[in-house]
Amino acid sequence: MASMSMSLHAVNHRLTNIPVKQLPPIASCLATSLSNCGEILSAPQNQKSKSESDTAIQVHKLMTRLASLIQDKSPEGRWTAVVLIKAVVEAGQWEILRGCEPLVRGLIAVLSKSDPNVTKKMSVITLTRIFHLTYQYPTLVREITTPSLPGFITAALNLISVKPSSEPIRKLKPNTPFLEIVLSALGELIARHPTIFRPFSAQIHSVLQAVIGSASPTFPQSVLDSAEQLFISLHHCAPKNTSGEEWKTACQMTLASIHGTADYVFRAVVEQWESADPALRNASKPQNYTKEVCDEGFDALGLGPWQGLDSGVNRLVVLLQMLSACLTTATASTVIIPLGAVLDLTSRLTSVIVPTAGREVQPNPQISRTEREHLFAELPRIHAATMELLTSLVQTLETGAVPIAQTILEQTLWVYRAEKSSRGVRVSAYDLVHTLLSHMGPSLTKQSVSTLADLIRSCCHDLLPPVHEPATNTPDAKGKGKTNQATANADSFLNPALKQSRQATAPSHPGLKTTASALLAAILTHVPSEHLSPSLRAEIDRTTILSTNKDTMLASVLNPIPPVQGRSTSASIMPFLARSFPADQSVESLIRPRMPVISHTQNVGTYIDDEEEEEDEEDEIAEENPQEQTQSFLQSTTPLLNMDTQKPKSKPTPKRTLEPKPHSTEKAPEQSKRPRVDDATVTPVPAQPALDRSSPSTFTGTAAVSVPASAGVTAAPPPRVTSANDPATGTVGGPLSGSAVAQVPGSDDESDDELPTLNMDPDTDDEDEDETMEG
Repeated sequence: MASMSMSLHAVNHRLTNIPVKQLPPIASCLATSLSNCGEILSAPQNQKSKSESDTAIQVHKLMTRLASLIQDKSPEGRWTAVVLIKAVVEAGQWEILRGCEPLVRGLIAVLSKSDPNVTKKMSVITLTRIFHLTYQYPTLVREITTPSLPGFITAALNLISVKPSSEPIRKLKPNTPFLEIVLSALGELIARHPTIFRPFSAQIHSVLQAVIGSASPTFPQSVLDSAEQLFISLHHCAPKNTSGEEWKTACQMTLASIHGTADYVFRAVVEQWESADPALRNASKPQNYTKEVCDEGFDALGLGPWQGLDSGVNRLVVLLQMLSACLTTATASTVIIPLGAVLDLTSRLTSVIVPTAGREVQPNPQISRTEREHLFAELPRIHAATMELLTSLVQTLETGAVPIAQTILEQTLWVYRAEKSSRGVRVSAYDLVHTLLSHMGPSLTKQSVSTLADLIRSCCHDLLPPVHEPATNTPDAKGKGKTNQATANADSFLNPALKQSRQATAPSHPGLKTTASALLAAILTHVPSEHLSPSLRAEIDRTTILSTNKDTMLASVLNPIPPVQGRSTSASIMPFLARSFPADQSVESLIRPRMPVISHTQNVGTYIDDEEEEEDEEDEIAEENPQEQTQSFLQSTTPLLNMDTQKPKSKPTPKRTLEPKPHSTEKAPEQSKRPRVDDATVTPVPAQPALDRSSPSTFTGTAAVSVPASAGVTAAPPPRVTSANDPATGTVGGPLSGSAVAQVPGSDDESDDELPTLNMDPDTDDEDEDETMEG
């Protein structure tokens, strides 16, 4: 706060002590300092403390000095005041706006003085900004905007036009430098204050007619865009509840004016189009074919006459752009879009194309060939504007354009095939197809996708760098290579880089590569991958790699070709993506996703103690290793024998192998053998040698239970087989060479806690022992 106070004090000191003639060079520096003092300028100025009282004094001193400078006699002082007022108003907001009425009057007065053009332009910008800032405060609108805005409109219109005293219309000044800035300012304010603009609507309309209908000289595109936006915004000034009808009337008049202009422009050919509206069939005017093409009257919009094919094409393009503005400009109320009339118009404009092989155009015999060829040269401009109109229509309707999307796509491809040599046509076609695919792409059939193949290949060609072809040789009759001397360029041999530099500096459309890249990404994202032929998809991926466009490469990786029976799996371009954009976060997340581990427990999102977590881990380990539990149980307790005589149940036996010790020659078996038991007779089982004074805790052998002949025998699962030299499971009395057999008496009165009786007499030979150890 102290630094802001010092800055404000320094600004006041310089404004007071520096001569007015020397203020313009430092005006930008002072405006920057005031912009940094927003906290002080926007704070309420009614505090009682000494420091805040000093700040309030500095703010009051600044406002007094600005009011004095805006009324200064020198243009330098007024220019400095205009610049600083804009900075103070934007920094101080409501605290400054509530006391800026004298400043607003001074700014409006500057527009009528003989100040430099730059001062008047800055005054228009500052006043527009003040009116915008007061819109959110109804009290300030009532106190400042409502009484001051009519004077501003009148002063702004006086900068660009002259109003006769007896007529309600205005005449545009020729070569006025304020036209664009005034039209932009009025277009921004008319929607928020339509009631105030209503008395001036006729005057504004007359000025716009002169701008839009100008044939010579033509205005820059930025001026035309501002005029079109303001022309459409005039419907806000209509009386209550009639703005929708006013907008509809403006669209209908624009459509009628386009058709009337097309009647003269397309007179060199015989149109094969017939309107669905009977009123348009009889609306054509008689023409004099002996004279140059021209329209000597006023059209439906009140636009003036024009002469010459160039002027007619310019008028047609401007009207198409204004119709696009009608579809994209926000309206005051709900409106009904004349969809049928718009499609009828585009059908007429796209039916006339440049003649190609197999697509002839019927000429009008009453018109000279020169005018017809001139028309063919201007058709790409008309068709580019037509496709821009269709793009605006689809963007406005969004999903509502799905029923007419196929019709629009057919019109686009019809024009594209005939005029794809024009960069403007290609850019407009790419943009329109991109907009269509976002709504209708997933529903395209394989046949529809095949019709887009030519456009897709052209899109890939526009993204690739120019190809430098070497000089070709023409073989002669004897089969020897012979250079074509008639077409060889000697300079290319002396300076090979000349051709490459010429191709590299060749002029290109500013938005060609951008729209082509966006279209390729849309094709990979929205078009079903299985409908793209392998060759076309390979060309798309190749172009994507060479152009190094991140969005297109991501779309290719995220939409791979699905596997098809009889076709090899296609390779992904992910390595090229990772190499081209190694530091990009989206690529990093695609290659190495770091998503959190999803737990299957019920404790998701809760805290667990370390001890509980360790116990859970032990339980999980125990569940994963049931054989270790069995071994521990056998070492500490007496083996339990299943005496159930029911039918045995088979259980899967897990395989477990142990690596032998370096000094051990025994081989651990992968799976122990099961004894073969006959239902009728129980055969004797090889027995284990006796264990001298061994306790149950050190028992590690495999117990084989001899069960009397009964209905069934239940066999226990084989326990873990361990090595004899293992210190953890070592036994007393030497290694085990067989299986321990527990003889269970047939009486049921014996206790289960007693140890089973071991058979000490082995009845197997050496071959059986070896087989048992290996098996």
